[in-house]
Parts: sequence; C-alpha cells; structure tokens
Amino acid sequence: MSSSDQDDATDGGEDSPLFRRRGGSSPGAGGVADVPVAQSLIKAASNVCFSLFVLAVLVVTVVAVTYQPPDPWLQSSAAITTSLSRVLPNTTFLVPDDSLLPTGEDFNSSSSAIPAPGRAEANQEDVGTPVAVTAAAANVTCDPDTPLNCSDPRVLAAVKAFNAKAFFRRSIVFLSYEAPVPGPKPGQCDVAWRFRNRREKSWRRYRDYRRFSLTSGDGCALDIVSVGKFRSGTNAARRPVRKGPKNPRVAPPPVDSEINDTIPVVGSEAEFKKGKYLYYMRGGDHCKSMNQFIWSFLCGLGEAKFLNRTFVMDLNMCLSGAHTVDGKDVDGKDFRYYFDFEHLKESVSVVEEGDFLKDWKRWDKKKGPGRITVRKVPSYKVTPMQLKRDKSSIIWRQFTGQEPENYWYRVCEGRAAKVIQRPWYAIWKSKRLMNIVTEIAGSMDWDYDGLHVVRGWKAQNKQMYPNLDADTSPDALVNKVTKLVKPMRNLYIATNEPFYNYFDKLRSHFHVHLLEDYKQLWSNTSEWYNETTALNGGKPVPFDEYMRVIVDTEVFYRSKTQVETFNNLTRDCKDGINTCNL
Repeated sequence: MSSSDQDDATDGGEDSPLFRRRGGSSPGAGGVADVPVAQSLIKAASNVCFSLFVLAVLVVTVVAVTYQPPDPWLQSSAAITTSLSRVLPNTTFLVPDDSLLPTGEDFNSSSSAIPAPGRAEANQEDVGTPVAVTAAAANVTCDPDTPLNCSDPRVLAAVKAFNAKAFFRRSIVFLSYEAPVPGPKPGQCDVAWRFRNRREKSWRRYRDYRRFSLTSGDGCALDIVSVGKFRSGTNAARRPVRKGPKNPRVAPPPVDSEINDTIPVVGSEAEFKKGKYLYYMRGGDHCKSMNQFIWSFLCGLGEAKFLNRTFVMDLNMCLSGAHTVDGKDVDGKDFRYYFDFEHLKESVSVVEEGDFLKDWKRWDKKKGPGRITVRKVPSYKVTPMQLKRDKSSIIWRQFTGQEPENYWYRVCEGRAAKVIQRPWYAIWKSKRLMNIVTEIAGSMDWDYDGLHVVRGWKAQNKQMYPNLDADTSPDALVNKVTKLVKPMRNLYIATNEPFYNYFDKLRSHFHVHLLEDYKQLWSNTSEWYNETTALNGGKPVPFDEYMRVIVDTEVFYRSKTQVETFNNLTRDCKDGINTCNL
C-alpha cells in the first residue's frame, strides 16, 4: 500500500466522524459495511419529502372529488344572503330591475329534500318494476285474443317497465302510480303518475298522465306499441268537482288538488290574546321592484322569527312598472299569484292583515285586564335586539319617514344583520306557475337545451352595454349558438325580446320553442286561469310580465345545455360596463 493510501486510511478510519459502524463492534470479514452519516440524512429527508408528497396528493384528490363549484342557484340560503348583502345597495335597488331573485326551492338545503316516504316510494318503484313484470307474466293465464282490460295488473307493470327505461327518466323521479283507465280506443290505456323534477330542490310533486297503446307479447306479457306526449292521457286526468249543470257543454280543465292556500284564521278571542304579533305598517317598499319586495319581506319574517312572534302580512301587492308592459305600477295583486302561500304558512307563523285588524278591533278592551298591549316603534333604528324582551302583545313598526328611511329592509342592517337570518326556505314560487313550467318542459320530454337572450332596455343602453345589441343580433346568435348546441335539438329560448319572429334564423338549425308558443296554458280555458280567477273573486287575472319572467327562467333552468347571454354570447358585463369583477 502506498503512503497516500495509508494516509487516506488513517484520515478516513473508524475514528472519522463521517463514518458510523453498523452491527457489532468487531470488524470481521462478514461484518456490515459502514454507512456515511450524510447519506443517511439525505435518505431520511427524501423519505419525509415523499411522504409529504403522497399526503398532498391524497388531500388534493379528496378535495377534487368532493368539491362543488359555487353555483349561485344551488347555494345555501346563508350564502345567498351574504352575496346579496354585498351586491344590493343599502339605500336603493337597480332601476329598472327586471331580473328574477332566487327563492327557497332554488337552494340546495336539507329542508328542501323529499320526505322519507317519497324517497322510499320512489325506490320501491325502481326496484320492483322488473320483478312485477315477471310475476304478472308468470302467474296469470291469458288469452291473446281477449280484449285488453286496463285494470289488468300487467298493464301497470308494463307501464312501469317502460318508464324505467325511458330516456326522460334521467330528468324526473317517479314517485307513485294510479290505476290505469281505458282510453278512447280498444288496446289503449291512460295511466297517471306523480313525479319530481331532478333539477328542482323542493319536494314538490307534479302529475303526468299519458296514453299507452299495448298489445300481447310473448307468453302473458304486454308490449307497449306507442306512448303519447306529456298529459296526453286525458281520461286519467282528475276533473274538478264543481257545482253546476250535470252535463256542461265544455268540460272544465283538471285542477291541482294539492294546492291549499287558504288564509289561516284565529279561532277564538283567547287564542288571539295568547299570541304575540309583529306588525309592519306599509312602507316605501310598496310598488318597488319584486327583488326589493322579497328582500324586505324576508327581513320582516326574519325579525318575527328572532322575536318568536307571528308576522302580520298583507297579501295585497303592488307590481312595479319594471315588470309591466306600459311601465306603470299596478296595485291590487295577490301574493298568491307569484308565491306559494301554502308553503309559507307551513314554514313560518303568519296571519293575514285584514283578518288580524278585524280581530284586533273586535276583541280589544280599552280598559281592564282584557286590553291588548301594543308597542309602537316609529323608526327602524330601534333594533330587534332592543325588542327581544318586550312583553307587548303587538309590536307595531311604523314606516312613516321619507325614502329610503321607510324601507323595511333597513331594520336588518347594521348590527341586526348579524342576528337576523332571512328565512329563504319559506319563499317558493307559486305552484300554479310551476305547473306551467312542468307542462312546457314535459311537452319536450325534458330533453331540450336552453338559450337565454337578454335584450330590452339593456340592448338599447349603449353606454352600459356597448356590445349587447350587436352580440345578440339574429346573425350573431346563429354564428355562436350553432357552435354550442347540437343541430336540430329542441331549443327553448328564454328572452325579453318582444318580437316573436326575431329568432327565425335559428329555426333552420334547431326546433325553436318560445314562451308564446304555450300561451294556451294561461288562456281562458286553462287550469291557471280558472284558479287565479277564483282567487280574485271571479275577476280574470292577466298573465303579467313578472309571471312570464318566472316561467321563462324556470323552464330555462331545467334545460340540459344552457347558453347564457353574459357568459357565452357577449363581452359585456351583466350589471353594466366595468362591473364584471365586482
């Protein structure tokens, strides 16, 4: 060994701090080799880094699987309240405001889920359909030449089997079936069922009835030859029970027997005096936009819930000129035309103002122990927290100041905003209007795409929307929509464009549907017309612009591919120039 090798051996020997001996202390020929400390540290660090990398991958994977993007129509009511608190000004609202504010059935909350019986019933239908068909075919002795009897269990089994495989099943949930009834011709049966739309977050049930043509198949099974469109099985439609001639010349249309929007009544004087009430005097919100009305109305309901009181509400509404053709306010509208009063009174404690004032006047004693105590609150600056311990029978908020001091929603500003929770779950759109939505979507078998075209005053305002008019012109629509929607699809166009033929150039590419194509659903022979006329004391109710906005928007939200104006068609911002990032 050379001298240099000896030096290296001496310098890097067992006493060197760069080496540590593994195993026993005696270095034999079969001993374990020495490992440098630096190499051990590098190996340990690499193991730690790899473990952190694996953990990060797992976390990212879990987040990617469970995360859902913040769709404003599927957020919780608390998120919507926070969002609107940032967007809606504290003293005024956008004028003109012709947009549609989301209501309770648009929110993805546990309170809007289907009740347990409905889910069990739906699951029972899904699982039991194939078994029912097989059992019916196996246990029944049949003659193929015998005329079809619609009460035969095989008919309903065949219908369930068909619906289980139907293409529109992906859009609805079948809940229950009714007994089939004979159709107008031999071999035809009309069958009705109840269903829920998968795009709707509420537990509402809707009704469909279709005409089925059946024939004998292999063995004792029945084969379905043809199926009618939505609500084609008119023999299975329930007819209303009305007083009048036994054989009327024109059969009245079927009605929705599940709607119960009667006004709750206080039963007795003792019950009235036992209650605690919050009464809002009419303020400056009257005849303002519908969005401001909802925002203020929910403030009152939220305060009543916070104070554990019954809210006194006025069913009389004023429709703002923003929602009318001539731009003039229309007073005397009924709350029940637009919103679901049945759901409201089941969700929160409310009484109608007219009956409340009559009972108050009738049962109030001016002196003595029977007197009804009242506290008048002259300003919104008296906070709900200050009224929390008030023992008065009636808290009467008076909004007598000038605008915007007399707006209801001012009560829920400032410190009160942290304690008052607006009960968004209590406000649903009218079931009568939603029935029209269901009929329009059902007529296309829920298999359609949607196009939302905003024009009107926004297209005319070149300062706030410089590109909107050109970007939504007929030629521009053809150029853009044909790239986003498959050809010859059912295309429902939700729009405020008043000219019916404006979209004619799209008809050579798609099966175009407009709201005006379904005007028979609110004509003087419709279910909606009869029910709203009865609500209005026998006077016909016009199908106004806000009703059109509700129906148009809800049909659009149920479409499969949705093309939005401010997301897909134009570079302009939804709320005007330089507002895209607000």
